[in-house]
Amino acid sequence: MSLPVSNRMAAVKPSPTGAVLALAAELRAAGRDLISLGTGEPDFDTPQHIREAAIAAINGGQTRYTPIDGTAELKAAIKDKFARENQLDYETSQIVVSSGAKQALFNLCLALLNRGDEAIIPAPYWVSYPDMVRLAEAEPIFVETGIEQDFKMTPAQLENAITGKTRLLILNSPSNPTGASYKKAELQALGAVLEKYPGIVVLADDIYEHIHWADEPFVSFASACPALKDRTVTTNGVSKAYAMTGWRIGYAAGPQELITAMKTIQSQSTSNPCSVSQAAAVEALSGDQSCIARMTTAYRERHDYVVDALNEIKGFECRRGEGTFYAFPKVSDLMDAKGVATDVDLVELLLNKADIAGVPGSAFGAPGYVRLSFACSLESLQESIRRIKRAMMG
Repeated sequence: MSLPVSNRMAAVKPSPTGAVLALAAELRAAGRDLISLGTGEPDFDTPQHIREAAIAAINGGQTRYTPIDGTAELKAAIKDKFARENQLDYETSQIVVSSGAKQALFNLCLALLNRGDEAIIPAPYWVSYPDMVRLAEAEPIFVETGIEQDFKMTPAQLENAITGKTRLLILNSPSNPTGASYKKAELQALGAVLEKYPGIVVLADDIYEHIHWADEPFVSFASACPALKDRTVTTNGVSKAYAMTGWRIGYAAGPQELITAMKTIQSQSTSNPCSVSQAAAVEALSGDQSCIARMTTAYRERHDYVVDALNEIKGFECRRGEGTFYAFPKVSDLMDAKGVATDVDLVELLLNKADIAGVPGSAFGAPGYVRLSFACSLESLQESIRRIKRAMMG
């Protein structure tokens, strides 16, 4: 007997990146010598001082429920982080801690959007944004960017996308999947458009803030556009910068009304994030920060190698990024040369002929591209390039 699921499931797809991870594990278990460049998590271990804080929390009995929106210690550490690194001042009541930044994003969509509302999402985009909007019964409106404009939305594109139904703009900088990062002046130009539309809320997804190496320092949207701070929700977390993906701690700061609503939604879903993970996150945000520079230096070295190596392979056109641990080459010429119709077909070709797992650009709203993660050792990347060259140039 088959059981029907809800109608809303018709609008939701499983995460494509999760599917790649599962397939890679399945093929490895079957004996394939597979290199996965599809996953979006650091390959480093969580730094020792953070792990020790978690162990101390367990031994100290910090294993019970905490306040739904996070412990006082962690919210204070987040408040200090925003003031110290982003020059943003929030009350602790304007901060909510969630089980990963992904939950904070989802909570915001449910707290803000109504049926028929529109949310502007520049493409390429992180795979989960559209489905979160759809689950809130709103409509994602995509603004296409490409390699020719450095994967950044222009003020004119933003203006053209705004309608009377627009309620939310989602900005992710540095970007997953492209590695592109908006400069302060570019954010201010977008902000100048938004100042004319007081009903639009900005979601600034800063999860890759610290994995950033542009000449100009990273700037958060609310810092660049202080006049819009009162309608900006900034999300972040410890997963990427501190190699803590499995600890599941994210957070958001923003207008009191929205943060309170997000807390209420969380109270009826997961309640508080893991107590031990919260203790570890306090140490991550407040303790020794030198681990970030060490990891980011390694990512930059890998980035430079991968981008240069891909651009030497006929059919690949790869832009240099300003952060994250992804390369996002355009492969439409390679698709034509290999006689494949879609980027999905090309990824399957890489899997079957080179034992390399990537993610098709169409999963990110960008057909004709491929996302390749360099969150693995330089040796693995060098072997990956050798395999891609043999498979694609042979």
